[in-house]
Amino acid sequence: MALALHQQGMLAGLVTDWYAPLWLRRMGGLMDGWMGGRGSAALAARCEDIPDGLVRAFPFRSLFWKWRVRRLAAQGRSYEAHLQTDAAFAAAVARLKLPPHEVFFGYSYASLEMMEAEKKRGVLTVLDQIDPGAMEFRLVAEEMRQHPEIAGPPPEFPAANFDRNRREWELADIIIVNSGWSREALISEGADAAKIEVLPLCYEVEDGSQKSELSTFNFQLSTAPLRVLFLGQVILRKGIHYLIEAARMLERENIHFDVVGPVGILPGAVAAAARNMTFHGPVSRDRAAEWYRQSDLFVLPTLSDGFALTQLEALAHGLPVIATPNCGRVVEPGKTGFVIPPRDARALADAILKFAADRNLPASMAPACREAVKAYSVNSCGQNLVNIINGYRAK
Repeated sequence: MALALHQQGMLAGLVTDWYAPLWLRRMGGLMDGWMGGRGSAALAARCEDIPDGLVRAFPFRSLFWKWRVRRLAAQGRSYEAHLQTDAAFAAAVARLKLPPHEVFFGYSYASLEMMEAEKKRGVLTVLDQIDPGAMEFRLVAEEMRQHPEIAGPPPEFPAANFDRNRREWELADIIIVNSGWSREALISEGADAAKIEVLPLCYEVEDGSQKSELSTFNFQLSTAPLRVLFLGQVILRKGIHYLIEAARMLERENIHFDVVGPVGILPGAVAAAARNMTFHGPVSRDRAAEWYRQSDLFVLPTLSDGFALTQLEALAHGLPVIATPNCGRVVEPGKTGFVIPPRDARALADAILKFAADRNLPASMAPACREAVKAYSVNSCGQNLVNIINGYRAK
C-alpha cells in the first residue's frame, strides 16, 4: 500500500517495524546465519521504488518484539504477545516527529495509539482491517470444536485483542477492508457500515510467471495426472480438511494433490490423508513460483480470508482457481475457475472433476486468468484509495 500511495504522490512517510537498509541487503546471505534461515525474508522487507529518506523503522526494537512473540507463543500466549507488540509499536510511532501530513493510514491491531494522537491533531484516519476480525475467530473456533482431530481444541477468545480493534474502528474516519466477505464480518460485529470501503489487495505480475505454450502443448499430449495445488498455511481455517476429504473421494481418478506450505494441523490428520496427496512443507518464494508453473489448477477451500493473495498469484501464472466466496471474490465462474460453497468437500471434488474430465480446460482458461490479474495492479489500487479518500472529503 505504501508503494501505491507513493505512485500517487501521496506518501509523506512510511513507518514500519523492520525495513532492510541498502547496506544490509548488500551483506546478502550473512543474514541467514544470524537469523536462523530467515535472513532472506528480512532482506526482502524493503521497496526499491520508495526513497529511504521517507522510511522510519525500529530495527532493534523489532528484533526484541519478534523475540517476545516467539517466546510467549511457545507458552501458548501468542495473542497476548501480539497485543503487547502491537501496542508497543503504535505507541512508538505516536512519539515520533513526523513530516506534515493530512491523512494517516494504518493497519488494524497496530494503530490505536497513533490514531488517538492523530485525531487530536485533526488528521483524517484510515484503518486497513487486515482480516475479518472477531467473526473469523468465532467461525474457526466452532469448526475446531467440530473437528478436534484436525487441529485440536480452539484457543480462548482473545477479548483484549478484539476490544482494541473495536476502539480502532471507532477512531477511524474510513475503514478499508479487502473483500466483501470482510465487510460483512465487520458489520456483524458492530462496525459502522457507513465507514467501510472495499479495496482489494494489489498484485504485480512478475517475470517468468507464465507457462510457455510449448509446455501446455506437451501436457495435452501426456497422460500425466492433473496437478492440483494448494499453497499457503496448511491450517483448518484454510479448509485443508475439506481438501483432504475431496482428495479421498477422487483417489481413483488420475489426479494428484500437492499441498505446499507450513503444516499447522495435527500429524494424525496428515497421516490419514489419501495416497494422492503429498505434503511438501514450507518453501521459499522462488520455489513457490515453481509450484505454480508446474501445476494445472489452484484450490482455496477457505473458511475465511481477508482476501487470499494466492488467488491472484495463481491467476497470474495462468492457473484457474477454485475458491469459496469467503475471501476476495476474484474468480469469474466458468471463465477463470469456479466458486464453491465453504465446508463442502463434495462440491470441491465435483469442481476438480470438471478439469479432470476436460484436460484442455486449464489451458483454455489460462488467457482469461492472466488478463484478470491486470485489474489488481498497484497503480489501480492507489487510484482507488485516492478516490475513497477524496470521496470522504467531499461529503
